[in-house]
Amino acid sequence: MFPDDIHALARQVIETAAARGLTLATAESCTGGLVAGALTAIAGSSAVFERGFVTYSNAAKTELLGVPAGMIETHGAVSEPVARAMADGAVARSRALVSVAVTGVAGPGGGSPDKPVGLVHFGAVGPAGAIHAEHRFGDAGREAIRLEGVRVALGLLLDRIGA
Repeated sequence: MFPDDIHALARQVIETAAARGLTLATAESCTGGLVAGALTAIAGSSAVFERGFVTYSNAAKTELLGVPAGMIETHGAVSEPVARAMADGAVARSRALVSVAVTGVAGPGGGSPDKPVGLVHFGAVGPAGAIHAEHRFGDAGREAIRLEGVRVALGLLLDRIGA
């Protein structure tokens, strides 16, 4: 279902989390659950994957993850503060100890001069602390942007697990 590199990265996340006794959650917008899908494609993932939130709308980000509506209004859904708040909300509203959040513009439309197609913000929290990453994948096509988002998100999970 997923490219071999994503499958291998997801396996590494699951195995590392299991070895460290850590549970995982995802909070996804533009990837629409693909990060959770990659993780749960790994046999044994149920031992560490606690839940995934697909919060495509702004209302869902607020209702399910506790992202303040005012933050979304001020910074936009595709922003560092919202990505960080999504990651924090995924841990606060689950039993997970580690989370990753993805919010971006996958295209082909929806971009703007300051937030072009291909801009994706990531937030992640775990024992290694909280981090943010911003990537500009360019207008590479919706599928390519989403898959690149999965790769980055899995890498950030590994980083926050302390791999």
